[in-house]
Formats: sequence, structure tokens, C-alpha cells
Amino acid sequence: MPFADPPTTGLADDSPALDAFIALCGEGPWQSRVAELGLRMRSGSLSGRAAQQRHALELALSRLSDRRALAKAGAAERRFCALAQDAVALAESLPPAGRARLQDRVLAGLTGPATLIPFFHLLRTASLLRQRGFTVAFHGLAENAPYDLLVERGGARAEVACECVSAEEGRPVHRGDWWALVDAINPELQTWLAAHPGRYLLKMTLPEGISGPDQLAELQQRISAMLVAEKRQDSGAQAVLKLDPLVLAGAQAQDRAGSGLPARLRAQFGPEAHLAVTTQAGSGSVFAMAARAGRENEIAAAVCRSATLAAETRLSGRHPGILAIFLDDLDRLDWRALRGEQLELEGAVRRFLTTPPARQVVAVSCASRFEMFGGPDAAPEGELRFRNPSHAAAKHPGLAPAILSSM
Repeated sequence: MPFADPPTTGLADDSPALDAFIALCGEGPWQSRVAELGLRMRSGSLSGRAAQQRHALELALSRLSDRRALAKAGAAERRFCALAQDAVALAESLPPAGRARLQDRVLAGLTGPATLIPFFHLLRTASLLRQRGFTVAFHGLAENAPYDLLVERGGARAEVACECVSAEEGRPVHRGDWWALVDAINPELQTWLAAHPGRYLLKMTLPEGISGPDQLAELQQRISAMLVAEKRQDSGAQAVLKLDPLVLAGAQAQDRAGSGLPARLRAQFGPEAHLAVTTQAGSGSVFAMAARAGRENEIAAAVCRSATLAAETRLSGRHPGILAIFLDDLDRLDWRALRGEQLELEGAVRRFLTTPPARQVVAVSCASRFEMFGGPDAAPEGELRFRNPSHAAAKHPGLAPAILSSM
């Protein structure tokens, strides 16, 4: 099997491997990206803090390129180093065209809102499959195949297509848009609180959700006009706004400083609400905002839309197909809800596996940053797996480690 990925090298000293990975990215693009992220984080805005979370992988690799930081690296950071080593070894094993495709993927992850997560999801998926006894070939990069990996074990082969799905695709109100709105309105709220000391709660119902700069600007303008006019309510097709005194059951004195308030707001408005708290230092004044869309999030449905498209476009049909899906832009509450008592993700994926596009899909796996980064909310086997029992290869023992359902 040509262009198989060589095994991961040892971790005695990861600095040369990280230097080689940065060289693979290109010193100029890498330094530009790190500088850009540094500027965004120094702003102190919610958007800046969100960027720090979204680009945690790139920032960790940048930090670990310093040997002093590397010496103190934790388990998750060591895993990143191992995957960076895999990337370098893979690049060296590819033909020139394949190496160019790999570098294009890496550079795409260092551009605009993109991240290196999709590329590292590919590397991590290959690593997991090797650990389970599969031989792994990167046909997507080496041969420009529509799928990413061709894996073999016990006489059975399967094609693996690695997909990344942002949870934002299933949210009527994108969190990125919400943070941008809060950053934009916060200076005005500070001024308003100075003139109107007290504790306030602005509840927003957004029937059709909200997205894009035009809708954000319109909503910000309506909030501003409402505050200037000292109105308590403003209703329209896009949003219903209601300003009330902030009164929460069981509120403690320390809530005046905002320390316990976010948790209390979350308990009252639920996991899908978008929340923000503005406080005025020294006065104890608080302006909280809580927004909800008129419909629930549909993150599991977004996963299935991606799975359907991948099944139709990314598998050749010559071998059983495995869809390895990475769910990004999730927080702990999202991931718990998707895997919780209602089994929302499992139900949606199993329904997808009964549809015509899934005929050549033998299994779907789902993972998130909790699995990639490690932590108490990670799935025990590093991913959730759902086997398609109607596929002819569903009971092949050679494929079992990659396709047996984990739930």
C-alpha cells in the first residue's frame, strides 16, 4: 500500500519536530498568524477571548516551540507534539504533488477564521486507527482521492473521509455574532450604567435567530435607542426586547461583583441561551443580557447534513466507507446535551444511517475538542462510533475496532 504513514517518533525531545512543523507551515505564514492572534487576544474583548479558545491548538504549538515551555508540557500538549511529528513524517513520505496538497491544507488552516483543527483531526484519526491495528494510507493527499484514508486490517479495507462541522451551523444565533454584538454595545452600557446605577436584565427573544453584520448593527441600534429613550420594552419582527430589574432567586451578595451571576443566569435561561454581564467597577451596578432564538439549536442535524454530503461526494464506493466527523465550536454544555439522556446525536446519526446516501457508509464516528485535548468530558474511546448494521461489511471482524458502536 503506497504512501503509508510512518509510525510516530519518540517524544524524548519534541523541539526539532516542532521546528520542522513550523518550517512545513512556512516561517512567514506561521509568525504572521501568531502575531495576528496575539493582537486579537490583547484587545481584552469577548471576541478576543473566543479567538484564544478557538485557536488554542496553534497557540499551544507556538508556546511549545520554546524548550522551556516544552519541558512543562502536559499530556494534551504532548499529544499535539506527537501529531505535529506525524505531519512532518507524512510530508516527507509523500510525492511532490501530495506534499504540496498537505502544505495547502496547513496554510488554509492559518488563514482567516480557519484553524489547524481539520488537519489535526485527519492526523489524529489516522493515529487512532494505527493504534487499533490498521495499516493507514493517506490516499487523499498522495493520490488526490475524494476520501482521506484507505485503511486495512484482517483482509478488510475501508475508506475514511474526515469531516469538520462547526456547531455554529446548527445555531440560529451564532456565538461569534453574539460576542461581536456584546463587544460593540459594551462601552455604551458602561456609560448608561454610570447614569442609571442599579441591576438590570435585558431579555432578548430573536424569533428567527440573527446572523451577519447588517442584522447585528440593526439590533445594536435598537438596544441603543431603547436605552436612550428609557423604554422598558421594544417589539419587532427581528427581536423582542424587555428590560427588567435583575432579580434572581437565591442571589448572593457576591453577585454584585458578577462572580456568581453567570451561573445563576445559565440556570435560569438554560444551556442554549446567550449570556453577557457588564459590571461597573466600584458601584455594584450590573447590566446582564440574555438572548434566545425562537427555535432550538440543531447541532445534531448539522452533523447529519455534513454526513449526507460527505457520503454522496467523498466516497468512491469501491470499499466500505467510514465518516469521521469532528464537531468544533462546542462547549461543555453542548457536548453533554448531545450525548445526554435524550441521545440526540446518536438518534440523528442512526436515522442518517437508514437513508439512501448512507448505503455505502459502514460507520460514523464523532469527536470533539474534548477528545482531542483530553479531559473529563471526553468519550472513553476517544470518539463516539455508530455502526450501520445494514451494511454488508458491518460484521467483518477486520473492521470491528473502527466500526463497532461505542454506545
